[in-house]
Amino acid sequence: MGKRINKIKKIRIHREGTNMLVWGFIALAAIALLLWRLDTKVPFWIFIAGFGTVYAVAVNFFRCPVRYFPSDDTDGVVVAPADGRIVVIEEVEENEYFHDRRLMISIFMSLFNVHANWFPVDGTVKKVVHHNGNFHKAWLPKASEENERADVLIVTPEGHEVLCRQVAGAMARRIVTYAKPDEECFIDEHLGFIKFGSRVDVYLPASSKACVKMGQSTTGDQTVIARLPEKAPSEA
Repeated sequence: MGKRINKIKKIRIHREGTNMLVWGFIALAAIALLLWRLDTKVPFWIFIAGFGTVYAVAVNFFRCPVRYFPSDDTDGVVVAPADGRIVVIEEVEENEYFHDRRLMISIFMSLFNVHANWFPVDGTVKKVVHHNGNFHKAWLPKASEENERADVLIVTPEGHEVLCRQVAGAMARRIVTYAKPDEECFIDEHLGFIKFGSRVDVYLPASSKACVKMGQSTTGDQTVIARLPEKAPSEA
């Protein structure tokens, strides 16, 4: 993989929110103008304060920082696929893909977090599967298996298999996944986007070393959440 080039970090609006924000702004401006022309100053300012705040929250939700991992050395590194808070660090039995013990690290995203998702590792996308499901609160343990979700299985250059799972929450109603089977993927690239409160689970080899603790805040594509073992199972 070529050397990463450090670039100026900047903020932009994610493409998933562009249409909603544009049409929302037009609708709000039209209603505000109508209230002003009707000489209803009190309703006008109440409207501006209330819906202006809602619009500001929506803009904050769809912001999409352009980020670059601060090091060229990504061998064995697992970065946070999302902004949020660590809610799970535990070994679990994963019987859908691996049929063995895995280290599971989960990040919960609140309404106020960036909801763009990044690839947690460099590698090749092996499988992408979307599952319909429920919309339990995203921080509940059963959400990982019962909620609407999208699974992206990645094989690293060293041969490790890593599962990244986008999980819808009680408010989320749309999971967008950009990953495609057989395509190469890299840290710094977007894996997808989840609209409104949700979480992302990462399943790693059980011998991986967690680099975060419960309740810790994470920054997508910046926080190192774990390090993979030096050798894949076939080489051990």
